[in-house]
Amino acid sequence: MTGDIVQMGAYIGAGLACMGMGGAAIGVGNVAGNFLSGALRNPSAAPGQTAMLFIGIAFAEALGIFSFLVALLLMFAV
Repeated sequence: MTGDIVQMGAYIGAGLACMGMGGAAIGVGNVAGNFLSGALRNPSAAPGQTAMLFIGIAFAEALGIFSFLVALLLMFAV
């Protein structure tokens, strides 16, 4: 009985940790959308900002990967 409750809590926690992946997806979309908006306003400056675009995407995606790892730890390390 108590093992089932612990496993249920681990699954609920893993589901809540996966919400961070959705936040990362929103962050990547926000970064890419703002870059595209700026590139359409000033196309000559866009090549100079491409590196910053990839850095911003990498930071936003890293948070999603961390939340995925926490979810895996909650599911399989209990």
